[in-house]
Amino acid sequence: MNKGDAHDPKGLIFESYQIEGITKSECRTIFLDWALSLPLETETGRTIRHMLAQYGTNAPDHPMTEVLEEGLVSIAAPRRRGGWKSRQRN
Repeated sequence: MNKGDAHDPKGLIFESYQIEGITKSECRTIFLDWALSLPLETETGRTIRHMLAQYGTNAPDHPMTEVLEEGLVSIAAPRRRGGWKSRQRN
């Protein structure tokens, strides 16, 4: 996979796997930037799975692999709407 494709428009995930000694905290920051750079119509879960297949298989102990796996879990978890939007109106 080349840097800067449809799954990784800015090459952020690619670059994170190239940085020696990168921390999980740094990977989370990169992941957030990456997720925000995806086009709105992108199916994020599918794209994360693609990134894991591309990089995680060869680097299962890399902190970005862990962050990507956590991203899959958080996408699958149901979200509860809170605040005024969740309250019934009388």
